[in-house]
Amino acid sequence: MDTIALQRPGTFTLGCNYWASHAGTAMWRNWHPDVVEADLARLAAAGLTTLRVFPLWSDFQPLIALHGGSGRLREFAFANGPLPDDAVGRAGVDPLMLERFAAFAALAERHGLGLIVGLVTGWMSGQLFAPPALVGRNIHTDPVVLQWQSRFVRCFVERFRGTPAVIAWDLGNECNCMANPGSPAGAWAWTAQITGAIRSADTSRPVVSGMHSLLPSPELSGGWTIQDQAEHCDLLTTHPYPLWSRHTAQDPLDTIRTTMHATAETRMYGDIGGRPAFAEEIGTMGPMMGHWQHAANFVRTNLFSLWANDCRGFLWWCAFDQTRLSDTPYDWTGVERELGLFSEDGVAKPMVGELSSFRDFLAGLPFATLPERRIDAVCILTRGQDQWAVAYSAWILAAQARLSLRFAWVDEPLPEAQRYLLPSIQGVEVICRRRWLALLERVHAGAELYVSLGDGVLAPFTEVFGVQVQSRSTRRGPTGFALAGQRLTAHHGLDLWLSAESGTTVLAAADDGSAMLTRRPYGAGQVTLCAFPVEAQLTATPGGFHAPEAEPYHAIYRTLLSAPPLPLDSATSTLAITYHGPRHAVLVNHGDTTAEVTLAPGVRIVRWLRGGPQVAAHDAAVVEYAD
Repeated sequence: MDTIALQRPGTFTLGCNYWASHAGTAMWRNWHPDVVEADLARLAAAGLTTLRVFPLWSDFQPLIALHGGSGRLREFAFANGPLPDDAVGRAGVDPLMLERFAAFAALAERHGLGLIVGLVTGWMSGQLFAPPALVGRNIHTDPVVLQWQSRFVRCFVERFRGTPAVIAWDLGNECNCMANPGSPAGAWAWTAQITGAIRSADTSRPVVSGMHSLLPSPELSGGWTIQDQAEHCDLLTTHPYPLWSRHTAQDPLDTIRTTMHATAETRMYGDIGGRPAFAEEIGTMGPMMGHWQHAANFVRTNLFSLWANDCRGFLWWCAFDQTRLSDTPYDWTGVERELGLFSEDGVAKPMVGELSSFRDFLAGLPFATLPERRIDAVCILTRGQDQWAVAYSAWILAAQARLSLRFAWVDEPLPEAQRYLLPSIQGVEVICRRRWLALLERVHAGAELYVSLGDGVLAPFTEVFGVQVQSRSTRRGPTGFALAGQRLTAHHGLDLWLSAESGTTVLAAADDGSAMLTRRPYGAGQVTLCAFPVEAQLTATPGGFHAPEAEPYHAIYRTLLSAPPLPLDSATSTLAITYHGPRHAVLVNHGDTTAEVTLAPGVRIVRWLRGGPQVAAHDAAVVEYAD
């Protein structure tokens, strides 16, 4: 098995998360290898290469606590007796469960399936699965828990480090849901301890985060940050479900906001963390979220979008439905029962065909890895704002304007770029003085800078942007303005009266005459200022990117493009185009109408590797071109 595929740029891994079709989370206690083998054969036949699997913590380390007088803890044991006096017993691990996992791994190898193993799986589908002796203790900070977790992880990894089917060690399923670490330092320390236990036993395989809902700033993510996970892990992971992730459930499954979610979030993790990142769990959360055909459109669009943007894999949640199970968590939570690629009886849903087709597409390409993506701008996320909300909208607006983004965090050194975005700045601590001055130095030397204003404060400001703030108040109603023949409206942010100084060009003015979009030279570069937080506004606007009545706010980002014209373009704003190497492009249509591709003068098509000049709705094309 290839243990570094997920780390190799331009590659893409197809898979799913797996619980046995007959038992769900009870598969290790209710072990039926014949059912498991039939499951794995079906998944392999569908074109999947990788499974994320879970040695449920409470099953594999089933410790109970024995107490003496006055409730004093005497020892840890198994329910049927003392811990055996050997290495496995001293780790509190059930040897029967290890044998069952060994049998499972052998079956996976037989069917050509690689395994990402979620080690500390104490959280699953809304239920805590901690060993009985450890329930009630803080899973992330209690020294007793940390001791036994480390013993379990080291024992398990030592046992299976020679197993060919295992391609990566995952910290566990969404471990940031198991408890409150108390502080970012607590989250950092837990991650350091578990990754240390893994690497003490095996340095040959990458360590995968397994976390979700991270941000660069800990205030909105419970203390767990992208950077801290990246410091300890080789691969970062997103779990981009439309139902659960903030700001993502506003529009239908197969519209541009929803189908760009996974790519935007995964790129945010990968860029800010400086590590490869992939969609480790993705799904639509069942038929009440949309018809299966819409789910198939969701899968198809996401596959091409993630691949085009070097997001290294797509693992569906999960392999099989669990509608017949009466135990928890399936008894508790209706949304956990119909999430499979297959029914319990093995009937494939339309999403399976999309995965199989994508596998065939990849196999038929003339290159083994997609050439590196061209980056047009760096989007800097800042303090005071909802970083995910702003990143999400900025990604979509940029794609609609044919700009390809890379994300950066304001406290880190600036990546080299020709164009920088500071979208929807908020608060009085947006960017520290030294970073702001360093950014302005880049602009003065020839880079371009775009800033959109929430209530953020920058200093120096007027001498940079060439506008004076005459007054400011809370916006009481819509402010209309025209840009490039398009009518746009500011609903959010402050009502700023901006007057332009000499040398500043007003690209758009409000109906009351105040400047709404301005540009001026700054040294050898230029600065563009938008007087309202368009990204934050669209975050809270259902249908704002795709509805027939949606205003074309991407026209603001389109002004950031400079000559010469793009090699490929389209009048359809739902078509995202990424350029790769010197002569390839991937075109992904996130909308429900066909997109017609146009060519700049002098550009010619060498060959279409998929599709053609008309890109069907919810589909993609790949082209080799020359100019």
